This record gives sequence, C-alpha cells and structure tokens, in this order.
Amino acid sequence: MSDLVVLGFDTLDGATLAREEIWKLENEYLVDVDDAVVVRRTDDGKIHLDQSVHTVALGAVDGVWSGMLLGTLIGLVFLNPLAGFAVGAVAGGTAGTVGGALTDFGINDDFMKRIGATLKPGTSALFVLVRKVEPQKVVAHLRALSGHPHIVQTSLSPEAEQKLRAALAADNGSAA
Repeated sequence: MSDLVVLGFDTLDGATLAREEIWKLENEYLVDVDDAVVVRRTDDGKIHLDQSVHTVALGAVDGVWSGMLLGTLIGLVFLNPLAGFAVGAVAGGTAGTVGGALTDFGINDDFMKRIGATLKPGTSALFVLVRKVEPQKVVAHLRALSGHPHIVQTSLSPEAEQKLRAALAADNGSAA
C-alpha cells in the first residue's frame, strides 16, 4: 500500500527540484515511488499540475502499437497486411489518445487542484505516492533543498507524520 505525502515549498521551482531529487533517490533504491506530481500556483493565482506520467502520450503510443498489430492481422485476412498495418496504426493512435486523455493515473487531479488552491501565489507543492522509503536518508536530501520543504498533508499515521515534521524542521535548528 502506498502513502501520500504532500510537501509544500516557498518557491515556484522548489517542488520541481524536489521531484528531480526523488527520482535520483529512486535510482539509488532509497525510495520507491508510484507517482510524483508538482503543483505550482503562479503569481497570477493560476494552478498548474506537472504530471510525471503523461497519460495522453502513453495512450497514443499504446494505441499505435495495438492498432498496428490488429491492422496487420486484419490486412493478412484481406491479403494486404501493409495497408492494414498503416490503417491500424492511425486508428489505434487516435483511440489511444482519446483513452489516454480520459485516464486519471495515480493521484486524483481534483484533489491536487483543491490543495493547490490553498497554496500562496508563487509557491509549489510536491505530491508523492510512496511505496517504500528510507526516511532518514530521503529527509536529509530534501532538507538540503531550497524552498523550505514543509508538510502540507499526508496519509501517514499521526505518529509517523509527526516524526516526518520534526525531521524536516530539524534543518539547522530552525522550525518549519
């Protein structure tokens, strides 16, 4: 089961830098992430979601491959596999793009927009669905980032959330 952690940052790029750091730590097997989304609230008050997985693109790619395979099989039946391949690729890509646009992967977009609306303009938040983590090592890396990371919301137990808050606030003895 995954846990959700939402970290707020005092800068627009703080959450983006934190997500890049999370990906590095995942490559070092210090954290296992299901999804990581950056939410930015620009100075004009607009909320932007920067997904780590682009569902429209994934749907289109998957649809093209599926369409090519199916089109080739149908083309073989009518003794023109090349035409079936081409028609299948186009049809599959179109269907996959539509399917990808209708797919919500990972963290719910409406939830992220609601939390994003509570951010001050010019700030950002990182939404992370975490399966496994080495907390001490990951928190040490996050504390070193600019933007003063702080807890916005979690699905952790109250005790675990309090430990995380204390670890993040331990940044050079200052409170978050």
